[in-house]
Amino acid sequence: MFNLYSRKVVVHILLFTFFTGFLYGQVRSRDNYNYLDFQGKSYYFGMAFGTNISGYKINQSKFFIGNDSIQIAEGKRKGGFNIHMIANLKMGEYFDFRFLPGFAFSYRSFVFNNLVEKQVESVFFELPFSLRYKSQPYKDKRMFVTGGLKYNYDIASSSKSRQADTLIQISPHDFQWEVGVGMQFFYPFFIFSPEIKYSRGLGNILIYNKNLNESKVLENVTSQIFTLTFNFEG
Repeated sequence: MFNLYSRKVVVHILLFTFFTGFLYGQVRSRDNYNYLDFQGKSYYFGMAFGTNISGYKINQSKFFIGNDSIQIAEGKRKGGFNIHMIANLKMGEYFDFRFLPGFAFSYRSFVFNNLVEKQVESVFFELPFSLRYKSQPYKDKRMFVTGGLKYNYDIASSSKSRQADTLIQISPHDFQWEVGVGMQFFYPFFIFSPEIKYSRGLGNILIYNKNLNESKVLENVTSQIFTLTFNFEG
């Protein structure tokens, strides 16, 4: 249900952004005083601060159907935060290529039989690459959509607390696709850009353990993340 709901949210946000961007494009640009000051820059840098809600998308295995000890296995979403650097390269009037290396602190859980919760605390080193399409500016504002790929490495995966035999093991490596929408606000000395993004893992990150029932009932585990980010660039 979360997966279906999240897809609907992403689709509606993207449609709203494209529609709004189209309307902005029909209006003749004016009063873009601060925006014009940034037009002479082919690249710029910045910082991004945000919060995230992370969870696991789970598919149960055949062992889940036949066992008597575990009747419920699902992922539970929890909050975290992230901080990134920004390197932005302009590609014409409407497109940007963006590289945002940084860190994300994430908390996710597995829940079994609605009672037993296995929490996974992660510190990700992230390397996101994305393309951004921006609308026509209007009164020092413009909307945008973005999409790209991201590589995550979980630095905390080697800690002793994550290596116990009684815990579900998750791969420290994760490749994700992500899409997002946001708006730029141009000020005299910087650009402020709130942004909402949805990320989804491309592959199975479960490390199978045949000696652990909680691992045997899982066939496939992928990550999914909602992120609210505040970008400051200039």
